[in-house]
Amino acid sequence: MKIDVALVERIAALASLEFVEEEKERFAAQFAGIVAFIEQLAEVDTSGVEADDIHGRPRNVLLGDETGGCLGRDEALANAPRSDDEFFLVPRVIADQ
Repeated sequence: MKIDVALVERIAALASLEFVEEEKERFAAQFAGIVAFIEQLAEVDTSGVEADDIHGRPRNVLLGDETGGCLGRDEALANAPRSDDEFFLVPRVIADQ
């Protein structure tokens, strides 16, 4: 595949982008380098490498539920900036109607 300024202009038009001429030439060279690297990767012999289907296997990434102790009211309110000894007190954020 030949990457040239015309292809960069076409891609830019599809993506609704505008480039100055200098940018078009720079992107053409960068795209050509990317394509060359991908072609180089395609030449690697992977015949002895077993495929790893990590995306096809469901995996449980969640930890199991574990019960534990809980804080009492006094412990929970101990570090609260404001409380009334029963509840956390927070600034009003909804105006009266």
